[in-house]
Amino acid sequence: MSVNWRGLYTLFMKEVMRFLKVTVQTLMTPVVTALLYLLVFTHVLQEHVEVYPGISYTAFLVPGLVIMTVIQNAFANSSSSLIQSKMTGNLVFLLLAPISGTEFYLAFVAAAVVRGLMVGLGVYLVAGPLQGVPLHSPGVVLAFAILSSAVLGGLGVIAGIWAEKFEQLAAFQNFVILPLSFLSGVFYSIHTLPDFWQEVSRFNPFFYMIDGFRHGFLGVSDVSPWLSLGVTVGFFAAISGICLIMLHRGYKIRR
Repeated sequence: MSVNWRGLYTLFMKEVMRFLKVTVQTLMTPVVTALLYLLVFTHVLQEHVEVYPGISYTAFLVPGLVIMTVIQNAFANSSSSLIQSKMTGNLVFLLLAPISGTEFYLAFVAAAVVRGLMVGLGVYLVAGPLQGVPLHSPGVVLAFAILSSAVLGGLGVIAGIWAEKFEQLAAFQNFVILPLSFLSGVFYSIHTLPDFWQEVSRFNPFFYMIDGFRHGFLGVSDVSPWLSLGVTVGFFAAISGICLIMLHRGYKIRR
């Protein structure tokens, strides 16, 4: 099957330019929010918590905040774009364009990845060097950042297609995305939890994204980085499959 590269690129650039036109909201605000988390948690816990031997709590926390910011903004980018297009009625112009469901999906996810990486890089550049965060394996860091933002970009497409109004999308974000990200080991190691909650955390796919990403910085993690990579790739494949089925069937977007 031939790919409409020009159409894919055009839609991708449309989505990128959409969030670049409001950089204060889409890029600067998430960076400031992450830095506020860092300020509060390090002030309270820096002298009292050592998650891994020889690694300060701040060094442990920064990678978690970076990847949490990445995934939340990747989800916000694709989901908000789709719901806005549906509510304003201009989604029909995308559906009339000679772009397949796969190309539609790739463009939205790629734009979500770009926004996620830009925000994550902003958080790291401000907080990482100041807090003395090591960088054990840049390749691992980049791989998990791209995969994780792609997963959440795909989830954002699913949520944007499913939601019929802004309240439904807000509910998806507040009751699914936020709990899964906050309860995935961003602020703590799961080994500090009781046995039952440790096992529950292992069923959270966000945990593997964050733990693998943190391993790229610190060289240590709660589980094997290979396990984290396998779970993240599998979750991405599952999300992509669901998303493509919804797009090709025109679920809630073709009346």
